[in-house]
Amino acid sequence: MRKFLLHPLAKPVVFVLCLLPLAWLVYAAVANQLGANPAEALIRATGDWTLRALCLVLAVTPVRVMTSTPQLARFRRMLGVFVFFYALLHLLSYSWFDMGFEVNDIAVDIAKRPFILVGFLAFVLLSLMAGTSFNRAIRALGAKRWQVLHRTVYAVAGLAILHFFWMRAGKNNFGEVAVYAAILAVLLGWRVWQALRKRAAKAAAGVAAARQGAAAQR
Repeated sequence: MRKFLLHPLAKPVVFVLCLLPLAWLVYAAVANQLGANPAEALIRATGDWTLRALCLVLAVTPVRVMTSTPQLARFRRMLGVFVFFYALLHLLSYSWFDMGFEVNDIAVDIAKRPFILVGFLAFVLLSLMAGTSFNRAIRALGAKRWQVLHRTVYAVAGLAILHFFWMRAGKNNFGEVAVYAAILAVLLGWRVWQALRKRAAKAAAGVAAARQGAAAQR
């Protein structure tokens, strides 16, 4: 498996796999398999795939660490761009099918409806990350600033769940919301746990070094 992850064909394969949901949606639209309300089906499906892609990209680091598979890191940036890609399709579907690309109406709708506002804020953050996902941007921003910017993916996760929660609140249907919230909570909780472990290890190392220094002075 590790050898395949380093193979030159690995990235193209992952790229094609990430496009399969779009291919299915295009086929379903052409074949009239999206149900009685195709527009709503496309809006919801692109939103669902945005959340799934977000869960996938946030799972890369925990899986990489727990399975000792550093090769997975080379796919994280591509997967992150696909989160933006499906979020863009979600926004375009809403702007086209719901609002007819009327910019003024879209602006009013964003300001009026909280669930659309938080979804739009998540998209803005994703746009910033996607726009700085290439090596030249990393050099221009500096590694530290770039890392701070891309940590806003955690804010995106929170906004995405809030967007989904408020969207489903009208129908009092929270089953899927709970599933995605639980997955994202586990993935983000793992990061908090790792950060606390590193801080505790660093503190312990400092105490040990201080004791050694005191012992050497005796």
